[in-house]
Amino acid sequence: MGMPLHKMTMAEFLAWEEEQPERHEFYRGETYAMVGGTLRHNRVILNLASRIGDHLDGTPCQVFAENVKAELSEGFLYPDVMVTCGKAEAGDEQTITDPKLVIEVLSPSTRGYDKRDKFILYRTLPSLREYVLIDTTKRQVEVFTLAEAGAWLLTDQTGTGELVLGSIDLKLSMALVFKGVESGAA
Repeated sequence: MGMPLHKMTMAEFLAWEEEQPERHEFYRGETYAMVGGTLRHNRVILNLASRIGDHLDGTPCQVFAENVKAELSEGFLYPDVMVTCGKAEAGDEQTITDPKLVIEVLSPSTRGYDKRDKFILYRTLPSLREYVLIDTTKRQVEVFTLAEAGAWLLTDQTGTGELVLGSIDLKLSMALVFKGVESGAA
């Protein structure tokens, strides 16, 4: 996440951002320019979105990637991949208010933000059931699942060979998650 720009309301932000060539996140009046991603980052996002989309076909759930905002009570974030359920067809909405699953593919510049601050913000969404962090360089996969009494349970799925997303009842081989992505240094 970059440095904050000028203060504005949520409505002002939505109108302003429509005019911008870049994406921005917004929280409590502060606007932050989004940084660009790498080919490795984008490949994993596309792998996940396409396979999750195929899995959800015929259900009331939809998958969105990168360019759709999740709406919080005091802001907007851009998840790399998110799933929402309850509406089988997309319209002209600019935001999703009820993501069930959010996946963030980590970048060196946003790793700490995605792991701490962004997760804290996403947890304010009553609909969220699962939060996934994927480090493409280390091929590390952490899945946080909402459990009883509001506790979030971490499952490190790095060495399992399979990404298990209980919120949408999907098992996906890690080979498919990382298909077309070199291992090692970025």
